[in-house]
Order: sequence, then structure tokens, then C-alpha cells
Amino acid sequence: MMAFLEFKNVRISGISAGVPKHVEYNKDYPYFEEGEAEKYIASTSVRERRIADPGVCSSDLCYSAAERLIEDLGWDKSEIECLLFVSQTADYILPATSCILQERLGLPESCYAMDISLGCSGWVYGLSVITSLLSSGQIKKGLLLSGEICHLQSSPLDKSAYPLFGDAGTATALEYQEGYEPVRFHFSTDGSGYEAIIIRDGGYRHPFDNQSLDVYTTPEGLRRTRLNTEMDGMSVFSFGITKAPQSFNLLMERFSLDRESLDYFVMHQANYFMNNKIRKKLKLPEEKVPYSMPLFGNTSSASIPLTLVTACSLRGRRSKIAICGFGVGLSWGTGYFELDENVVISDLVEI
Repeated sequence: MMAFLEFKNVRISGISAGVPKHVEYNKDYPYFEEGEAEKYIASTSVRERRIADPGVCSSDLCYSAAERLIEDLGWDKSEIECLLFVSQTADYILPATSCILQERLGLPESCYAMDISLGCSGWVYGLSVITSLLSSGQIKKGLLLSGEICHLQSSPLDKSAYPLFGDAGTATALEYQEGYEPVRFHFSTDGSGYEAIIIRDGGYRHPFDNQSLDVYTTPEGLRRTRLNTEMDGMSVFSFGITKAPQSFNLLMERFSLDRESLDYFVMHQANYFMNNKIRKKLKLPEEKVPYSMPLFGNTSSASIPLTLVTACSLRGRRSKIAICGFGVGLSWGTGYFELDENVVISDLVEI
């Protein structure tokens, strides 16, 4: 058996994104040696990233995106009955950030609110959860918020990771609409690879101690602490170029979907070299595989909706969209949905 899901009667009404105003340019990253910046930008495509000011959380970026989207949709907040928050950079260890956002956004007490702690695959998983909640018609309107403050997880001294990641928050509005085209998914998990992308200290397995902030140097010459993201680049690359196309093909086959009719295939924005390998494996034309990486970097769970907002032409037309998120966990999933010509794509919010 495989984890295929299909949910009917749910329409994506709108998508928005919020990013910090502050821009960091990779050509100015101080720890690159001569010629390294050009090579890094060429392989990842990341020229610049948005970096949040001190004290700004992923929930702040999501909040701003949600307020803009609710206004653009003209929704009555009292009718929003569901709020999911997808992030691995929550405000607190507890309580759940979704509870804080429910009050902050002025949503009713009757609102169903839940956090989902997933990274690269998070928006795809979150989309499946919220569509499942709405598909019965008992909940009519919901918000899926996904965002990360990625730069705080990476060591500024780690030139393999810090120049890759940016900060962003997104909001996706969904509503029950009888007869709307089904949303389809395929999901997988391989926990044996949990160490491929990991922050070792700060949780309950290895709590923070007086050695957590000690800077150490890896055999590759990278400098970080045990509170920073650690990546096994080759393992992650091999995983991505194998599992992402496999999942896409399984979804297309299971639900008899026509890849030729797709308007866009939007992947998690891992890095250009990996994503382009996946595109070539799937024999998809470049114009159908958009990127937000050059301007925003890898924004983890926010990367797919951020790409939909900033790199796709969705307003005023019907669109068939496939999505794929893959990474930390190891966790991956692929989805398919259709947007109608009335979908609201808000202008990018800068905070």
C-alpha cells in the first residue's frame, strides 16, 4: 500500500506571501574566498535572500500575509473556522503558535487550530490536512499558514548553508465548494535518514547545555555549533533526485493525470542544481518549472507557496498545478490541484 489521498469539494481561494524588507546579497557574503561566490550562485541560483530583523518570527511574516489575503478576499473573519500553522521555527516550545495566531488574527473561539512541525515537505502535508478537514463541508473556510526564519538555524560561518536560506511567511485560503475538482496527493517518509538534515541540540533528546554554543570545524572546513543546521549534502542530493521524480510519477499514474496539460510543476526550492536534475529526469520544459530561489533562497516550508505567488502567472486564468516538497525528515510528498480564474494572488507583502 502507498499513501495516496484524494479530497473533493475544496477550492484554493487565494495565496499570499510576506517577506522581510532587508536583503542580503550572496556576492557580499564575507566568508566566501575569491571566486567562490560566483560558483555558489551558479550552482544554487541564489543571488539574494530576505533576512528578518531581530525579534521577527515566522508567525509575524505569516500574520502579515494572512491579513493581506483576508482583506483581498473580502472574507469575514468570523467565518474562518480552521487555522493550520506549518513551521519548524515556532514562536515557543509551547504553546502552539497556531493558538497565538488565532487570537492575533481575530478568528473566532470556535476555530480549529493546530501546528505541524515539518520543513521542506510541510506545505504539501499541510495542504492535505486542511483539505481533508474542509472536504466534508462541516468546516467551510480555513487558512494554511507556512513560514520559516531559516537564517537563525544556520551558522553565519557555514558557507555551505547560510547563503542558501532565506526567511518568508505565506498564507493559503481554502473553502468548501461542492463539486470542485479533487486535490490529490502522494506521501512518503524515511526516518532512517533523519540525520541527513538535523539540528542536534536544543530539543529534549539533547537539551541545550554549556557546549551547545561551542563552534566546531567539520572535516570540510565548515564552522557551526550544535544549535545550527547540519546537512549531509550528498545524501540529500541523492535522496532528492531519486524520490521527488518517483513520487511525481506515482501520483500521475495513480490518478491518470496528464503531465502534458500541467501549467506548472512547483518544487520545494532546494537548490537549482538539484531541482534542475529533477526537472530533466521528468522531461518537463523549463517554462513549466518556476523558481523563486534567485531572489529568496531556500525558504523551507514557505518555498512552494512563495514560488506560486512570485514566479507564476495565475491571475485570471485556470491553472493545473503539481507540487512536490522533499527534505528534512526525510519526508516528501507530491500534490495536484486546479486553480480557477478567480483565485486571489496577493501582491508580495514586505515587512
